[in-house]
Amino acid sequence: MTWKHPSSPVTKKFKVQKSAAKVMATVFWDAKGVILLDILPQGQCINAARYCSTLDRLKEAIRRKRPGLLRRGVVLQHDNATPHSANLTQQWLQRYGWEVLPHPAHSPDLAPSDFHLFGPLKRHLGGMAFVTEDDLISELRNWFDNLDVDFFRVGINSLLSRWQKCIDLHGDYVEK
Repeated sequence: MTWKHPSSPVTKKFKVQKSAAKVMATVFWDAKGVILLDILPQGQCINAARYCSTLDRLKEAIRRKRPGLLRRGVVLQHDNATPHSANLTQQWLQRYGWEVLPHPAHSPDLAPSDFHLFGPLKRHLGGMAFVTEDDLISELRNWFDNLDVDFFRVGINSLLSRWQKCIDLHGDYVEK
């Protein structure tokens, strides 16, 4: 509702085209590229059971894309979100012998996806409009598939220096 003079012209209403809903994507990657892009179906939330199911898909993706890695040992880095730290998830990780790097609370500076991956992805998607969820997912897959392997190597290698800064600062926030 707006205040206007009785002789003012009628306010025009613009039709708004509905955009695709938000999409939750979990990306597992290493120095060679994306191993698994897992899209959470609309209406679902990530809980421990769902995260363990995602880890099952990750294990199969590793078997296909990184032969031998499962034998050599998987080192996983994730934050301290409830699905990651839940007993069910911890049991899954122990059952398969996967090592988890410690992750100090509130430390996006130590999460490669936060400091290296999501910024360029947001810039790439900026200004784009997607009519369907499938259009967005297709664009995500295309973007990841077309990244140079050096992009991923640089992101993983920068983790080493960030860990060292965190150690030198006795766990304080690193940022850059």
